[in-house]
Amino acid sequence: MQPAPIKPNVTIDDLDKLDIRVGTIVAVDDVEGSKKLIKLTVDFGDHRRTILAGMKQEREDPQEIRGLQALFVVNLEPKKMAGEVSHGMLFDIGYADGLQPALAVPERPVACGARAG
Repeated sequence: MQPAPIKPNVTIDDLDKLDIRVGTIVAVDDVEGSKKLIKLTVDFGDHRRTILAGMKQEREDPQEIRGLQALFVVNLEPKKMAGEVSHGMLFDIGYADGLQPALAVPERPVACGARAG
């Protein structure tokens, strides 16, 4: 793999606008009519929310991520896709580079809702 060029610099204020939190994936469901999307129910400690991820074809069994902790952006505008509404974004590594994606996960269990940064 040839790494992509580094994107333009951002300020710390730009970075501070992102709210990245640890959540535990408690359910993985199919999004009917979509070839790419799965619906994740994610526990953030004080609440649960639905986050859609375009990973249906990336894994032989999407259920394998149920119970795992991962990093999520939680302050994106809600987005309707395939008749469902997503309330955030799952961080994964490698997809943009044409690699088989891997979840961005904490090195050890941490409290749901803990912030990155």
